[in-house]
Amino acid sequence: MDINIINETPEDYIEVEELTKKAFRNVNVPGCDEHYIAHILREHSDFIPELDLVLTLNGKFIANIMYTRAKLMDETGAEKEIVTFGPLSVLPKYQRRGYGKKLLEHSLEKAAEMGFEAAVIFGNPENYITAGFKSCKKYNVAISEGVYPVPLLVKELKEGALAGKSFIYKESAAYVFDPEKAEEFDKTFEQMPKEYRPSQELFYIYSGSKMN
Repeated sequence: MDINIINETPEDYIEVEELTKKAFRNVNVPGCDEHYIAHILREHSDFIPELDLVLTLNGKFIANIMYTRAKLMDETGAEKEIVTFGPLSVLPKYQRRGYGKKLLEHSLEKAAEMGFEAAVIFGNPENYITAGFKSCKKYNVAISEGVYPVPLLVKELKEGALAGKSFIYKESAAYVFDPEKAEEFDKTFEQMPKEYRPSQELFYIYSGSKMN
């Protein structure tokens, strides 16, 4: 097998967006918006082109990951620039085979080389703990005072970077989108049925779960 990880180029945009739609279709909600998020992220000032990566298998695109800048604000009001990622997309037939983890670990190493000291994401803990992500509460990272969502996960890219402080996580506005525009964008793609899957209930449970 010939596996390569390369930067996405403008010529790849449509193929990556199609990949993203196939990866997320009906996973979290009936249908999906992640391909539209991928589309709009590239134009945002927080987007990090160096961490917009595609994994190819024998020359075929099978996975993609995108990153933006985010911030952690400590008790004094000082801000630390960090990274978050998403979408992380893997074509369905290649999921649960290690390709997504390989792409994730490669991109996190690159983020560390670029000087970023931590990554914070909202995600299913089952998908990310093997890559070293831990509960936000272990690092005293909240979304507001005393609010620690279960799916808020943290990984230090530099050991001890978050030690001894408490933080509020500030996600990039790059992920804010207009649902109506997302729906119009989706009409330019192959139409796929919107269906219910048990994974949507898991997403709903995690999305509303918080720790005291």
